[in-house]
Amino acid sequence: QVQVVESGGGSVQAGGSLRLSCAASGSIWRLDTMGWYRQAPGKQRELVAVITSIGNTNYADSVKGRFTISRDNSKNTISLQMNSLKPDDAAVYYCNEVALTTQLRRVEVWGQGTLVTVSS
Repeated sequence: QVQVVESGGGSVQAGGSLRLSCAASGSIWRLDTMGWYRQAPGKQRELVAVITSIGNTNYADSVKGRFTISRDNSKNTISLQMNSLKPDDAAVYYCNEVALTTQLRRVEVWGQGTLVTVSS
């Protein structure tokens, strides 16, 4: 089994910052791409940022220049530094990982989500 646990959500005023973290654990042979997605009420889940095992990143246009995703392969963690937050950034943020397990199975795992609220 492979799990991910998010932390760091909360409430902030527009223009403020938050940092989300995600830790992967379990029968991990190798972690591949990891990332953050978000879902606002009444909207579909959307990609926020992803990072590959070698550090290549991709961001949604709406967060470029404001959010930064990083990764610590030694700790199986990723983080999302969110600056200049806007009310439109309010959503439940989900950590996602693609991993190869010790049984050599490729799995995709989602966290339970962490709520980010941004007040104007």
